[in-house]
Parts: sequence; structure tokens; C-alpha cells
Amino acid sequence: MKADLHNHSYYSDGVLSPADVVRLACQAECDLFSLTDHDTTDGIVEAQLEADSLNLNLVNGVEISALWGNMAIHILGLGIDINNDILQTGLEHNQKLRKERAEKIALGLWRSGIKDALEKTQSFSKTDMLTRTHFAQMLISEGYCKDMRSVFRRYLTGKKPGGVRVEWKDFNEVVQWIHAAGGKALIAHPFRYRMTHTKIQTMLNDFKCVLGDGIEVVTGTSSDEEIQLGSQWAGKYNLLATCGSDFHGWPNQRVRIGNLRDLPDPEKAIWRYL
Repeated sequence: MKADLHNHSYYSDGVLSPADVVRLACQAECDLFSLTDHDTTDGIVEAQLEADSLNLNLVNGVEISALWGNMAIHILGLGIDINNDILQTGLEHNQKLRKERAEKIALGLWRSGIKDALEKTQSFSKTDMLTRTHFAQMLISEGYCKDMRSVFRRYLTGKKPGGVRVEWKDFNEVVQWIHAAGGKALIAHPFRYRMTHTKIQTMLNDFKCVLGDGIEVVTGTSSDEEIQLGSQWAGKYNLLATCGSDFHGWPNQRVRIGNLRDLPDPEKAIWRYL
């Protein structure tokens, strides 16, 4: 089974259209694919039309921002009904928070001498959802930084000019949104958060306690150690395992759709339970 269940289009912070992303998945000979834009399912209908035309099995997905304690994490919802009212009300809440964050980021950048940040950033998004990635692209384009890593470090995190904390909903509530829509809830890229291995395991235990379903064991940038640990923890906490490239299509992103290592324990694979 060649599956890639974590990808983005320009409906959030990706570069390509949903149809283009699906075509890349088909070219990569994926058997199973999911579009998981941040806090929106607006690209799913277009993705499904293209998937149908190419005979590709598409799983409805979304990546939702949430809080675990005082830390922001991302939860994948896979196999969701995109017409579910509870899920869509939750996503609309997050979209409102994103809009407010964008305005605060622009204000912070203005105070640091970067004028018209909101208007300039809008040109990097094909929708009205502005993410931190769009601001980063603008700052790189304007010559303030040379790459994503430096722009986030200098402008968009912590107490930097564009560092804005968002009070997302608690992870327990986000899991409930996903379950209400008939989907499975899985923690995305657990090693990308600034946590020790002990803290990640505490998060996984808490996630299981609120009936979370799984963990993303394989990503497009996973090391062998991370894959082995993720698989081990999935077994320890009785969680399902998923894999996804987290493809965005940025010019300097080396990640490619479908270019993933196998899950160590295929018996725990999420697609057996969707």
C-alpha cells in the first residue's frame, strides 16, 4: 500500500491547486491519498473531482490546530464527512482566529518598520486565509530574510515582531469535532514540536485518554530513529499509525508526494480502520 495522507494545497499554505496536488499523487502511483489543509476542507471537492477522473482513492482530510496544555499542536482528521456541522463550526472558529492572528502579525511587523505587510502578504495567498507561511514568503520576497528558518526565527515566533500566540481550542474538543464527522483523529508530526521524548509520550498518553486514534509515524522528513520510536509508541499507547509527506510545494521544499518509508507495523495502519 502506497499511501500519503498529509498534504496541502493553496487553500491553506500550499502552493498548488487541489487538482494539481492530486495529479502529483497519481504520478507518484499512490494507492491512497489525502488532502489535509490547515483548518479548512474547502479544497476537498476539487480534489475529489480530480481523484475520480484519475481513479485515485482519496480520503477526506484536514489538519486542525489545537492546544495541548499551553502548546500548539496539529491534529489530523482523516475519513471525515466534510458536511458535518459540528466540524465545520469548529473550523470556522479556527479560521476566525487565523484572520485575527494575521492582523496582529501585520501590526507587529508595521511597528518594526515593515509597512503594508497585510496587503503584500495577501498577494501570496489565493484565498483569504493568511498563514504564517504566507508572511514568511512575503518577508523573503521583500529581502528581509533568505529562507523560511531564518524568517521564523527573526520575525514570527515568541516575542519577535510577528510572534502572536493563538488560543486554539483544547485538543480534547478538536478530537470531538473529528469524531462527530465520523473521522479518525491523529497527532501530526510529533517530533516537530519542541518537546523531549518524555513529554511527547505524555502527550500521546493524554491523547489516548481523550479517545484520540493515532499518531503520524512516518513523515517526509522522518529519521529512522523517529520512525522506530513513533511505531514503538503507537504500540505502547494502543494508537493507530499514519504516514504523510506534509507536502506544500514550496520551491525549496525537498519533500515529494508519495516518497515515504514504509510503516514498521502495517497491522496498525490507519487505512485498515477508515
